[in-house]
Amino acid sequence: MAFVRAAKAADVGVGTIREVQVGSTVVAFANVGGCFYAISNTCLHRGGPLGQGALDGKTLTCPWHGWQFDVTTGKAGMNPGTGVACYPTEVRGDEVFVDVG
Repeated sequence: MAFVRAAKAADVGVGTIREVQVGSTVVAFANVGGCFYAISNTCLHRGGPLGQGALDGKTLTCPWHGWQFDVTTGKAGMNPGTGVACYPTEVRGDEVFVDVG
């Protein structure tokens, strides 16, 4: 798959995360210090919606049971050997695109 428009950059403020539909895939879409990151929206633990979690720096906490992930890599905080899919992002003008390939 190619890069697909995910959101306007201004719609995802610094320090926030939200769920975004990219093609047929829902991703957790974060803005960390003005850089955009997209990871799988599904927590490894019980399938919680990561895009509805709390973002603290680059650490995302799942709203269901508190599992934590690094949004820049998708790696799980408690076990960096595992993690969720992490997708490339690209800013084009005032819009952000994601390749969920």
